[in-house]
Amino acid sequence: MNKLYKGLIIASALSLPTIAFADECKNRGVLDDRYCDENNDLVADSPKDPEQWRDPSTLVFTYTPVEDPAVYKDAFKNFQEHLSKVTGKRVVYYTVHSNSAQVEAMRSGRLHIAGFSTGPTGYAVNLAGYVPIAVKGTAEGFQGYNLITITRKDSGINEMLDLKGKKVAHTSASSNSGNLAPRALFPPQGIVPDKDYKVLYSGKHDQSILGVYNGDYDAAPVASDVYDRMVSAGRVDDNNLQIIYRSPKFPTSAFGYANDLHPDLVKKIKEAFSTYRFTPEMSATFKGADRFAPITYKEEWGVIRDIAHTTGTAYTKAGLQKLAQKAAAKKAAKQAAALATDKKS
Repeated sequence: MNKLYKGLIIASALSLPTIAFADECKNRGVLDDRYCDENNDLVADSPKDPEQWRDPSTLVFTYTPVEDPAVYKDAFKNFQEHLSKVTGKRVVYYTVHSNSAQVEAMRSGRLHIAGFSTGPTGYAVNLAGYVPIAVKGTAEGFQGYNLITITRKDSGINEMLDLKGKKVAHTSASSNSGNLAPRALFPPQGIVPDKDYKVLYSGKHDQSILGVYNGDYDAAPVASDVYDRMVSAGRVDDNNLQIIYRSPKFPTSAFGYANDLHPDLVKKIKEAFSTYRFTPEMSATFKGADRFAPITYKEEWGVIRDIAHTTGTAYTKAGLQKLAQKAAAKKAAKQAAALATDKKS
């Protein structure tokens, strides 16, 4: 049995007080059985029984895993000091090596505050009692990007319905804004990929943009931040291009806390996020963001949930197990490739 899945089952079995509380729940929505959502905000409520509130002497914090999981440890050092000062608690950084491990760590109570990637946020909310409250941003709002559909101005394509029968480039099968989001968001606009037009995969956002610019494709759904960078760099002239569709903004990584932390501690955690301003080094690391902008899972993650639902992503234990298996397979393939390289050398 998958270790992570087994761990989740064991953790669930050991949490009898929480389950007892959940049995009295009037509304749970899609949350795991151990959580309740009686205020209908789509995240786990604080336990009704004060005996279940946790007030640890040391707070454990982490950020979403990357290729080198320790790369952001230094970037958040100053924020951790601020968090410690506001809460009066010692704060330590906990390095995680996969999204599934990060979810399991919060579910089991070993992780108190965290930044989760956009997609895994749904797993953390439903399975681990995670309550997102902020996203990196500026005074203008949270950091994010949009799915846009671009065409040449001389193409005769001026609205989404004009894409029928045209050559439209998606980026790659696994891309959110380059493939999954269009398949979820275009049908309500009256256009269905692979039905109303044949999907042609370009491989990358910049290749889709250049393909439209050079006339190889009639249109392409791409990430707005990539498009903006290419225009700013002079790689394409936006005088020759137009945007005929722009999605709601997709948020970047969410920051939040475990639902069973003591309410007084939660107030201090929220204060720490709202009052912190990034150091110049941290701002440079996170593409100009200078603060944590407030968000709610119900509102800002609505478009992400829609995409997940349309593309068959399930924020359940089975879905998390698949995520863990994919991560393990990717790691094994990387190790095999490294071993093969060593043998050749």
